[in-house]
Amino acid sequence: MKRKLALIIPTMDRGGAEKQLALLACNLPRDEFDVKVFLLTRGGPRCNELRDGGVDYTVIGKRFKADPSALFRLRNELQQFAPDIAHTWIFAANAFGRMAARLAKVPVIIGSERCIDPWKTWWHWKIDRYLAKHSAAMTTNSAATQTFYTQHGISAELFHVIRNGIPARQPSSIDRYEAFRRLGVAPDRRLIISVGRLWAQKRYRDLVWAGELVGATRQDTTFVVIGEGPQRDELLRFRDAVTTPKHVAFVGQRNDVADLLPHADLFWNGSEYEGQSNAVIEAMQAGVPVIASDIQPNRELIRNGETGRLAPLGDRAEFARHALELLDDPDECLRLAENAKALVERDFSVSQMIDGHVALYRKLMAAPAA
Repeated sequence: MKRKLALIIPTMDRGGAEKQLALLACNLPRDEFDVKVFLLTRGGPRCNELRDGGVDYTVIGKRFKADPSALFRLRNELQQFAPDIAHTWIFAANAFGRMAARLAKVPVIIGSERCIDPWKTWWHWKIDRYLAKHSAAMTTNSAATQTFYTQHGISAELFHVIRNGIPARQPSSIDRYEAFRRLGVAPDRRLIISVGRLWAQKRYRDLVWAGELVGATRQDTTFVVIGEGPQRDELLRFRDAVTTPKHVAFVGQRNDVADLLPHADLFWNGSEYEGQSNAVIEAMQAGVPVIASDIQPNRELIRNGETGRLAPLGDRAEFARHALELLDDPDECLRLAENAKALVERDFSVSQMIDGHVALYRKLMAAPAA
């Protein structure tokens, strides 16, 4: 008999959690699970992936932060679908989704924390701790996130660490010259790339400074930032105050990152906090040496000096030093890239991510409480 699974998330934007949910929804065994996705606030670009995968979804349409009507609309939708399991992702959906699932009397309720969230206030934690007591399990993608939530009063025994799944990489459909042309970078320059949302968590100011240090030293590098976000205008003003577009360029959101990435010489991630960066894993998979901030989630991906380089958080000069060393040492770049690709292939496949969730769902459905 098929088990009905409700996956609940705020949107289907181009974030890491949304990507993992889409991969999960589209790749769970169809003979065992009937999957439906509930979008608490609105749709987004990754709805196309759900449609292509034949996964049904419903938009609830939450209008503001504490919209009570959204809670009851979601409850009604869950009652109509009658899932055996409700699995919620990200704070708003964790809060509204788990409460609506309780009201709808869903037998098994699971939350998912995808990131270390230092922005949470006392009332966020009050909600998290209350709903954790009514959850059969919590999933997360890194031991660092589990540790963070345990330190804030949520039982470690609830958590199940399931690493992100990264689809097998297809060869780039373009050559280096075409990649540079699309980015507006001269083909004779060395290319450093970063991919992510333009907001404070990612600390792009640090990377802009590092890009200027490397560019001014070598005179042949361009650091390209791919992504959009609320800090875009501020970061452009900052870039123009400290460097030039020749050294640091912002190119907005792009749909061809998979084709562009293998042609980069280096990849940077300067985040202050993460859960588990899909962008870093994808760069490692593409064979691009990664330099990242030395925070616990990045340390789970990058073994310093083995699968990439780590720089102290906010240390712009150290980012630049690592970059200058690697750009002058192709053999070291190749060694780091090969080690990183092997790690991703071994530990971050889509199949292991799917298997981890299937095993958890089966275990919880077989438990006496279910």
